[in-house]
Amino acid sequence: MAAQREWYEKDYYQVLGVAEDAASKDITKAYRKLAREFHPDKNPGDSAAEDRFKEVSAAYDVLGDDTKRAEYDEVRRLGPMAGMRGDGGPGGGFRFNVGDMGGGAGGFGDILGNMFGRRSGASGGGGAGPRRGSDLTAVLTVDFADAARGVETTLYLTSDAQCSTCHGSGAKPGTSPRVCGNCGGRGVVDDNQGFFSFSTPCHVCGGQGTVIDEPCPTCHGRGVEQRPREVKTRIPAGVNDGQTIRLKGKGGPGRNSGPNGDLLVELKVTPHDRFGRRGNDLTVRVPITFAEAALGGEIDVPTLEGPTVTLRLRPGTQSGSRHRVKGRGIATAKATGDLIVTVDVAVPSELSDDQRAAIEQLAAATTVNPRSALT
Repeated sequence: MAAQREWYEKDYYQVLGVAEDAASKDITKAYRKLAREFHPDKNPGDSAAEDRFKEVSAAYDVLGDDTKRAEYDEVRRLGPMAGMRGDGGPGGGFRFNVGDMGGGAGGFGDILGNMFGRRSGASGGGGAGPRRGSDLTAVLTVDFADAARGVETTLYLTSDAQCSTCHGSGAKPGTSPRVCGNCGGRGVVDDNQGFFSFSTPCHVCGGQGTVIDEPCPTCHGRGVEQRPREVKTRIPAGVNDGQTIRLKGKGGPGRNSGPNGDLLVELKVTPHDRFGRRGNDLTVRVPITFAEAALGGEIDVPTLEGPTVTLRLRPGTQSGSRHRVKGRGIATAKATGDLIVTVDVAVPSELSDDQRAAIEQLAAATTVNPRSALT
């Protein structure tokens, strides 16, 4: 992948607030925290938060990909001189791609452009090559049970998509973009200055390499339009609240035959009224009677899937004790958890005459003081 112009200008590590030697998981953790903080849905109408969200997303798009991160680190290590190539034609001069090297005001491209009286801060990228689509974000609320066992679902989005009228060409149906006559379809033009040769975005086609004489009436030449669309996906079993899953190729449309971006889906798992979770283990609290605790016995325990399982209690079971039912937790591709049952002795608030008499008889027969260790 070719280095982007922003790579020379942006310190993505600083944007995410991580060290340059940070582990991948720490980078992902930092991104998720910032993305939640500055997400447009959480900050409606706040343009500063929206810009910060875009900046954070752009940083993670590079640092979250091991291949891109390695290239970015190499570019940052070499600095702007990495954009120089010793292929400047006769005389062995240097060729500068101003579109890639122009680091904004005061950047290396501006300095050289001012030296030779040329405007180096032209907009657009360095050529008409394929461009990857942008990553998009979405929030999906998932039921506790669906998150535990996995579910097929559909996300409904309104976002940029390939224009349905021109199919991404940007040209009016029945017409086609033509190759730019100024740059020959390269998207850049060379300006030889003796020892130096500058490559700048073509001012005729704006660096696209093609010219649209009759723009599409729907997208006005952009090749993309905003429209509702559906994204069907499978949420894997065992996802956690706050987890983000990446759907490859489901983001913004690529340009010039470039790949689509990804769709980052943050999951919000609704709590269950009965079950809890610790990793792949499910947790549940079950009330028992004093007799069941003292004498032991079998009790029915609910499971997430519906049918109950039988749990055998030993005599003298204590209130608050935990009991493990193997294989009744969350089953993922890697492992299956257990069901952790906590029993609570239920003390009746009202007693019948027979119950009161039986308990009084038990109290009279009790010789052990459970508080003896406190005296």
